[in-house]
Amino acid sequence: MTAAVATPGTAQPVAEFGTGLQVTRVTPTSDGRYEWWQGPGARRADPPTVPYVSYVPRHTSGARLVVPRPSGRGLAYLADGPYSAAAWLRDPRPQARRLVAHALAATGAALRELHTTPVPAAEVPPALARLRSFVDGRDAAPPAVRRLREHSARVWGPARLELLRAWCAELTRPAGPVLVHGFASLGALIPPLHRGPVALLTGEDLGAGRPELDLGWLLGDLAELAWAVPVFGDDPGPDLPGALLDAYGPGANREWAARAAVLRITAHMRDFAAYCDWSDELTDYTAFIADLIDEEGRRAVPGGATP
Repeated sequence: MTAAVATPGTAQPVAEFGTGLQVTRVTPTSDGRYEWWQGPGARRADPPTVPYVSYVPRHTSGARLVVPRPSGRGLAYLADGPYSAAAWLRDPRPQARRLVAHALAATGAALRELHTTPVPAAEVPPALARLRSFVDGRDAAPPAVRRLREHSARVWGPARLELLRAWCAELTRPAGPVLVHGFASLGALIPPLHRGPVALLTGEDLGAGRPELDLGWLLGDLAELAWAVPVFGDDPGPDLPGALLDAYGPGANREWAARAAVLRITAHMRDFAAYCDWSDELTDYTAFIADLIDEEGRRAVPGGATP
């Protein structure tokens, strides 16, 4: 259940892909870098905005938190690579997984600094707001989403839905939130093709929440890929979740990061129905997520969810 992505090793590095929510276009620049342009998809009327981008630290350890400039009806980011970490993880070469491990470690260090930023009077990140509406049954979205919500309610039952609702509330509770990226995903993480810093495209999804929200978003991506796209063969290579959490350092509650990982996978399922359409694969996702809720996402963190 994936949207198209640019694939390493293709002859032409220019790519365009997307969903009904967002279209992405990757174009080389004259100085050897790459512009990542993101604009509204066919099921989205308003162009993207970045209300909290002025709070993002300009310099961070590890990855660079790359903020955009307005460009037409979208936003343009500059990075030193044409492929996301999600694309590199579809490359079977061992060095590709090592490259992603390096990028995740760099991102862990950068997110730790972002999470020390005094939070403005920020709203909940948009992706989490969409998920809350879905869990609450208030999602005024296309028929595929309503069908998915009805199916999910039958499979999960009231107790699991209540857990998801409580986790959403806890990860955005008013007491002590920080500025969070809001969508720190493998698709927003751009390793350099040759030289340059790792880039984490940062802007539209910024909001207030617990720091574990960002860590869980990336951990959820990794757990979903391990389940849906087992491409790593007999040699698993570097421990990708461990690379992220070790670089982030102490202080993050791994139990809440694991629960946030479950929210990430659930949000991806919901958004696929909303911005791509119904797929029978969604029924597999609801069963997978039921198991994740029961174990509180422990498979997403190294060694379980021990803080």
